Amino acid sequence: MGCKPEPVTHRILALGQNSLLQALMRGAGQPTGAEPGEEWRRAQEEWEAVENIQSGLLEESAGPVPLISFNEALQHFQTADLSECRKKIRATVRRRGLAALVHFLFGPPRLQQQLQGERDLALAIAQCGLDNNETVHMRILQTVYKKLTRSTLSCPRYGAHWEELGFQGADPGTDLRGTGMLGLMQMLYFVMDSQTLPLAHKIFKLSQHETQSFPFCLMSVNITRIVIQALREECLSRECNRRQQVIVVLNDVYVAAFLRLYGVWKAQRKTVADSDFLLKELESFTKKKPKQLLKSLETYMNRSLATLADGIQHPFPPSGNVGSVASSQASKEINFTGVCDLQVELEGEARLV
Repeated sequence: MGCKPEPVTHRILALGQNSLLQALMRGAGQPTGAEPGEEWRRAQEEWEAVENIQSGLLEESAGPVPLISFNEALQHFQTADLSECRKKIRATVRRRGLAALVHFLFGPPRLQQQLQGERDLALAIAQCGLDNNETVHMRILQTVYKKLTRSTLSCPRYGAHWEELGFQGADPGTDLRGTGMLGLMQMLYFVMDSQTLPLAHKIFKLSQHETQSFPFCLMSVNITRIVIQALREECLSRECNRRQQVIVVLNDVYVAAFLRLYGVWKAQRKTVADSDFLLKELESFTKKKPKQLLKSLETYMNRSLATLADGIQHPFPPSGNVGSVASSQASKEINFTGVCDLQVELEGEARLV
């Protein structure tokens, strides 16, 4: 699944312009010395397209794109001008009437004031789109590709290789519109942490299964959306206050939610037809029981470390009741919850960032 050009491209690039044009014209039945006609013009256009490809390949091969750590990427966003992004954030869900009263009396605690700046930074990153002109953005994208595929080669900004990774099309930026760069940052965290990378590889491998396949990156973006909404509904405030951190908690909840979905998907042989139902169940569980979700991740990680230490393969622990209810009628198409049109059963406005 590398980004090497197709062999035919290599052959084309090995030809000179005249040789290529002559070959194309001969294939069209036109003598080499004939007056240029429609076929010749078509051949000329083909060559110009090849020159564009060659230019892109040379640009890509100008030098390897260095990997970037999560902390380095985060430092970029901490110092970048995100003023326009900050104007768009809605830090918490608005509740009115009885819903507001019930939340005040029985809901989770509010996020402590000293942590609200970090929360707003995370939400601002979620409003920041993928920018081709930002070197850090491109390094994050390339790092995710290389770590998931175990490739040492950089790849073009656009192309079918992103679909193989689990985006919906040739441009990853399209799928990131609902979660912004936070969606890509959480993928980066997943693949750059030495403890979570093996899990990322397991999930990515399952995503390419013959019958249980699913779009890995699109699934990841939906899990980030769930994490953002849980943050905005203050479902994660207690854990953030306890640990005096926000972004670290968001990342751990993201990995824990992905682990839970992976366990259900693998054990119960789910397919893309079940994705919408499973994501809704996962969202509900994440909001109601984030502490239990994180505890499951801790148990899994400890077991994984024990496996590495003693060389014994432990069975994957069965997941809870996520996905235990029969899903609705199977659909032939993926029906992921839209990253921009989440509906929340609360009074008042409850839109995603």
